[in-house]
Amino acid sequence: MDKVIASASEAVADVPGGASLTVGGFGLSGVPDTLIQALYDAGVTGLNVFSNNCGALDSGLAVLLAAGRIARVTGSYIGGNQEFARQYLGGEIELELIPQGTLAERLRAGGCGIPAFYTPAGVGTLVADGGLPWRYDGDGGIAVASPPKEVREFEGGDYVLERGITTDFALVRAAKGDRHGNLVFSKSARNFNPLAAMAGRITIAEVEELVEPGGIDPDQVHLPGIFVQRVVALSPEQAADKKIEKLTAIPRDREVRA
Repeated sequence: MDKVIASASEAVADVPGGASLTVGGFGLSGVPDTLIQALYDAGVTGLNVFSNNCGALDSGLAVLLAAGRIARVTGSYIGGNQEFARQYLGGEIELELIPQGTLAERLRAGGCGIPAFYTPAGVGTLVADGGLPWRYDGDGGIAVASPPKEVREFEGGDYVLERGITTDFALVRAAKGDRHGNLVFSKSARNFNPLAAMAGRITIAEVEELVEPGGIDPDQVHLPGIFVQRVVALSPEQAADKKIEKLTAIPRDREVRA
């Protein structure tokens, strides 16, 4: 089945307002910027986003965030996104903050058809006991707090119940993909992208290099095409547009040691 869609705008054309959306990437690495921009251009609002973070600088999900298009975020890291912090503390956006490993496993579980699982992460904290501020009231008070979660004992240890995540759509970015949706991710871009793709009912992948079926060694496939419904081939300019969040360098004449 040829899953290639002519453009990013066409690929996201049926994403409705209020949709749930899983987005791959970590910081500026592996972020599906072209698909996110297409959503912005389409004017979609009220999105319920599941992603490690909500964009950085002026790229990624920060584009939708700054425009007020995101209603709720489930993620692990606010980081240096001052606009995200402002909206959250001002009661403009809802945030479910969870441990990073738990987020990864919730996405994987959802993609594998596992409704819930037990983990020790968060036991004895507000993650399990409830009371985390999901939404502030704008005056410093808590308008919506997280509910307590089920905790059970297994072999002498306590574990908290976490539910798998499935979403209406997923947006991911891959270094290479074929027309059947098989994907390969480059280095650290293989972060949340495979997991995000698994969790989406309709997964849309933007790929830096599109090859014909058979052009990827089966042993090199990081995510099989069964999890991908649409593929968008990036232009050379789009594929090369990769921002650096924090540029660090050393003098060329300094000795580099292993």
